[in-house]
Amino acid sequence: MSKKTTQKIQVNSEIGRLRKLLVHSPDSGLGKVVPSKAQDWLFEDIVHLETIRGKEYDYYTKLLLYFLDYDKIIGKLSKIDDPKQNRNFFKPGKPEFHNSEYVVELQTLLAEILADSNIKNQLTASVCAIENCNYATQNRLQELSSTQLANVFISGSIKEEAMIFAPIPNFIFTRDIGITINNHILLNKPAKKARTREALLAKYIFFNHPIFKDYRDNIIEIPDLSLSFLLPKDGDDKKVTLEGGDVMIVSKDHLLIGVSERTSWEAAHHSIKILFEKKIVKKITVVKIPKKRDYMHIDTVFTQVKKNVWVMLGNFSRKAQKGLDSDPIEQGLDYTNRKEDKLKIIQFNRKNLNDTIHFDSLEELLTDISVNDLGCKKEEVKFIFSGNNEFPFDAREQWTDSCNLLALKDGVVIGYDRNDKTLEAFKKLGFQSIEITDLLQKFESKALKPDDVKDTIILMPSAELSRARGGFHCMSMPLLRDDI
Repeated sequence: MSKKTTQKIQVNSEIGRLRKLLVHSPDSGLGKVVPSKAQDWLFEDIVHLETIRGKEYDYYTKLLLYFLDYDKIIGKLSKIDDPKQNRNFFKPGKPEFHNSEYVVELQTLLAEILADSNIKNQLTASVCAIENCNYATQNRLQELSSTQLANVFISGSIKEEAMIFAPIPNFIFTRDIGITINNHILLNKPAKKARTREALLAKYIFFNHPIFKDYRDNIIEIPDLSLSFLLPKDGDDKKVTLEGGDVMIVSKDHLLIGVSERTSWEAAHHSIKILFEKKIVKKITVVKIPKKRDYMHIDTVFTQVKKNVWVMLGNFSRKAQKGLDSDPIEQGLDYTNRKEDKLKIIQFNRKNLNDTIHFDSLEELLTDISVNDLGCKKEEVKFIFSGNNEFPFDAREQWTDSCNLLALKDGVVIGYDRNDKTLEAFKKLGFQSIEITDLLQKFESKALKPDDVKDTIILMPSAELSRARGGFHCMSMPLLRDDI
């Protein structure tokens, strides 16, 4: 087992200075997604592995290291970028891998727990049962080293051999395996079969790795409904499914839970009961969005930029929800608020569960959070709309994750470079933008320090990453943020 010991876990906002997070670098399994299985594995398309890894995601890793583990990268950029000298800096399991304690790689943690023979036996048996492996394959896996086995569990392949089972290409979206709520971790219950192995691997990591040792009593698993296995196929609404993209901790006392294509009412119900019983937060707001692939999770339609600034899809604004743009006939037909499309927002208070508050729009809720939870004045709360709220750019850019931004600190966020209209909206509000290549050179030359960056959207290359249908909020599970 690794010598790494317990590290502090604490997240009580979306925008406090990020200090530590869980990530997973794109692995060889991404390069084995075939068209006939892409949608079964929750991908819209097949992606080019070397581009998504070497020319896009690696920039994300570099940026995180400058912000979270400065000494690990400063003065080394030219060497890291030279494939002849250090081509394995970004590849887990290689001797040259960065192995940062702050930009924490899931595959490394998995390999480290597999060094324990008991865990190795248990997890191998569990994976083989899920994947319906034969006995010979199970024995073959037992013979692998912990590093090799971690790679197989994620990529589905033993090097130089055929695929044993499907890859788990969605493992790069670490937000969905769990969410840090103050000093607790809420584990997910994936809605889709393609993510079952992800949840299993994550569970073993959180319960067995030394860095989580002091928090094992703070790991929360949501129970299934009694006799849930008897539910008919059309009983999906009764199933308990929850993914981290539908959970946001917006202040130490306030949690948001989305009900969406991937998170059910039942999961929200159970989560509220457990979190209130454990007195982890004081209020929880349920945000029900349309159950559509376009949206998937609540973090695809809004994320926080600053205490008083949010980026969101205009469909859920006050103006859109009240139908102010509609003609009288459209309003009469209630076309925009058909039952399956209607936004619903309900806030529960731990002290009095009957004292619920309803919000008419997402804009109204987010304003309330900024004012009442974060101490902003109502007139200062501002919104940046996807695609500058212009059709068809609003929908197009939301699809390519214009609203799925990761805050490195208050006012500094990471997003894709392709969402031009959304970028215009950022600039109108006084934000700067900078291309990642320019920013890294400024950091490396010490012309700029990470803590000096303010009110900025950092633009990342996105030709292939955006086709995977997830932004940088999806590709992060914060473990530690500064208080705000």
